[in-house]
Amino acid sequence: MANLNKAFVARLAGLPVIGPDGDDIGRIRDVVVTMRARHKQPRVLGLVVELPTRRRIFVPMLRVAAVEPRSVALISGTINLHRFQSRPGENLVLGALVDSIVGVDPDRSTTGIASPGASGSVGTALSAPAARYQVVDVEIEQQRTRDWLVSRLAVRVRRGRGPLGRRGPVSIQPWARIEGLDDDAIGTPEHGAESLVERYADLRPADVAHALRELPEVRRLEVARTLDDERLADILQELPHDEQTEIVTRLELERAADVLEAMDPDDAADLLGELPEKDAESFLELMHPDDSAPVRRLLTFDADTAGGLMTPEPIILSPQTTVAEALAHCRNPDLSPALASLVFVVRPPTATPTGKYLGCVHIQALLRELPSTMIAETVDTSLSTLRPTDSVDSVTRFFATYNLVCGPVVDDEGHLLGAVAVDDLLDHLLPEDWRDMDLHDNREVRR
Repeated sequence: MANLNKAFVARLAGLPVIGPDGDDIGRIRDVVVTMRARHKQPRVLGLVVELPTRRRIFVPMLRVAAVEPRSVALISGTINLHRFQSRPGENLVLGALVDSIVGVDPDRSTTGIASPGASGSVGTALSAPAARYQVVDVEIEQQRTRDWLVSRLAVRVRRGRGPLGRRGPVSIQPWARIEGLDDDAIGTPEHGAESLVERYADLRPADVAHALRELPEVRRLEVARTLDDERLADILQELPHDEQTEIVTRLELERAADVLEAMDPDDAADLLGELPEKDAESFLELMHPDDSAPVRRLLTFDADTAGGLMTPEPIILSPQTTVAEALAHCRNPDLSPALASLVFVVRPPTATPTGKYLGCVHIQALLRELPSTMIAETVDTSLSTLRPTDSVDSVTRFFATYNLVCGPVVDDEGHLLGAVAVDDLLDHLLPEDWRDMDLHDNREVRR
């Protein structure tokens, strides 16, 4: 395999780190550099490597034997397993330098700008030194002394804060022409997480959650603080519990309570259930009583039961509701497809715990009826119900027996407490690290 003497950091991220005996030690998550005197190329100190246990450690560049297209090999298998913590004067390339806003001084070089889209081609020189550019990627290069230095930056013209379509093409720029990228500038509001939030705007929450997990802890928290409450709530619900709690506990208390209010009650309960009881109570006290009450009820159930899996806010309607009104509820975009598949019919009150549970109506049945028909005429009273103490295995058999993706949870007095959706069930059936697996097989996702 060819040994590379230069590489862009974004392409290194996710590559496996291999020991001298061929063992897979972990995967690269970032590169650590230190800034030097004005216009001198930053020195590469080492790699941030994530072990299979998700612990991130530091591996000095002097321990790197070879950088190859598909892996990075180490000279020695002996590594320091202490958790990585950035020290003063150190900067993460992906965590701090990428997305920074810089200036470019064309007078420092008469060479053109090579376009990354056409190998070997030369573009026109940048014409305006006052233009602002966003760092897209950072190239590092090995010197004859075996030291690695930052050699070039991939940048794109930034024209205000408009959508991505307003940004200019990506170009490659030598480090000597870069202005405004030093220790004093890095970390200022201009170098914040707004560009990442903008980049994630059109992504599904699950895809944003995956992207957040790729970021260093500091940048991940910056992005979380920049997102609005509703968006952050949706994304948190797609993260593993340990990473949910890491973000929520590092937000300001009032902001964290607002985000918890925006989360689905069952997801908020799962998150708070991972915290010490005293910490969870602090958040609950700051939440609005209408939002904290259902969460408190869910916390009384074991996490591995139907009561612990359910959401207290499915579609619940009275018998006098028309089919047209019921279908309007099913169209609510905030509902998952699973929760929108069944309408539960109860005597008032319709807030959980409800009055007497009468039965349910599948959305397919609603589509076959006249819009003016009352759902009392179509209600299915024969479908069995789940009890809040039923185990995960019982819930799984329930779904398999009746070919459903949502099921009612009813107490001994006949009150509807909520509903279990298949997505919540799958979260408990899949391995804890299922988010690290490729969607199509059992291989770990390469990041």
